[in-house]
Amino acid sequence: MIEVTTTYLQQLSPGDLLPSSRSLPPGARIERVAAITPEFSRFLYRGVGSGWNWSDRLSLTRAAWESLMQTPGTETHVLYVDGAPGGYVELAGRIEDSGTGVEIRYFGLFPHCIGRGLGGVLLTEGIARAWDLDSRFGGFPPVSRVWVHTCSLDGPAAIPNYEARGLRVFRTETELVEPGDGAAGLWPEESLAS
Repeated sequence: MIEVTTTYLQQLSPGDLLPSSRSLPPGARIERVAAITPEFSRFLYRGVGSGWNWSDRLSLTRAAWESLMQTPGTETHVLYVDGAPGGYVELAGRIEDSGTGVEIRYFGLFPHCIGRGLGGVLLTEGIARAWDLDSRFGGFPPVSRVWVHTCSLDGPAAIPNYEARGLRVFRTETELVEPGDGAAGLWPEESLAS
């Protein structure tokens, strides 16, 4: 067991977004994946998260993963650098009392893109797309907040990058957890009865 601190940050207005001063270099682009497959989503999750021991989704079956990706209000935006994935942002919009709340569920860079100034640009795009998510999903009221949580197991640049984009801390929690294994196998076994 180790002590882990989880930090929650949010924006309450699109005007709170502080864009990165950098721009994408030649050969880089950010693109929404309109019909993401569980395999591609898992590839992104493992490629970004294995170094930070992301493991919360690794026990999901393919069907469960697909169900998450098909949930209305969920979308993935991928950073490509010279044709290869370099990072991603997964957004999850949910209707709340005051409108639509959009969680930046996953965000990060592949190891070969860390330290190249791409994180701020990708996060800027992810937050901007979070603020207009209701325009892409019928039945969602206007977005009233964008939020994210990160923990002390994530990279050291996570909180500074979130704060540099205008997200503000609204809660912290500390707990003892048993860290998962971010290097687990491709898919858990599915029961033959299912």
